Amino acid sequence: MFIQDPVCGSAHCGLAPYWSEKLGKCDLKAYMASTRGGALNIHVDKQKQRVFLRGKAVTVIKGYVLV
Repeated sequence: MFIQDPVCGSAHCGLAPYWSEKLGKCDLKAYMASTRGGALNIHVDKQKQRVFLRGKAVTVIKGYVLV
């Protein structure tokens, strides 16, 4: 069984600027209509070229990366 990510943050980061421009809004709400489902509040900062996502999250692993 494949455990699905309820909300795909990377997809929403890519789609948010498109919909922000199309709808003329910087603040958006999204719902991932998957089996597990999930909701996001999204803010697109055009000046800083950043997308901010807010939603529920659960930590599943902690660690360090040494570069």
